[in-house]
Amino acid sequence: MATLYAPFRPRLARWVSLVLAAIVAVGTPALVLTIEGTYGFLDLAGFAIVGGAIVWFCWRQASVCAVVDEQGIAVRNLLLSRRLDWAEIVSVRFGAGRPWVQLDLADGDTLAVMGVQRADGARSVSEASRLATLVALHTRTSRDD
Repeated sequence: MATLYAPFRPRLARWVSLVLAAIVAVGTPALVLTIEGTYGFLDLAGFAIVGGAIVWFCWRQASVCAVVDEQGIAVRNLLLSRRLDWAEIVSVRFGAGRPWVQLDLADGDTLAVMGVQRADGARSVSEASRLATLVALHTRTSRDD
């Protein structure tokens, strides 16, 4: 039962993002400190700010996940995070061509779950199935309508 409630995290995107963040985090200060030419303070600060923004973006991409518990699911995507009760979720979709799982919500909206990404291959299909199992388990009623 513990593995059923394990967090959903992508593997490939996480590793690529962390490696890229490390390269930019090391490369940006090296560039700022060794660049030749007549660059002023504002130019060098601009390089540092852009490098910092790239590192932040990569860190945010690496931290996407969906954490589940008995009450519901907390989805952390690239820019937004949202907490849902199980009753708010109508279905789980992960059809061909979708880059990540989508939840159909009771209010008619959809929510992407970037914690389950197609780039992870067969693992992503099993993770989508696990999420669908959790939704079915927690949204079952006595009439199961």
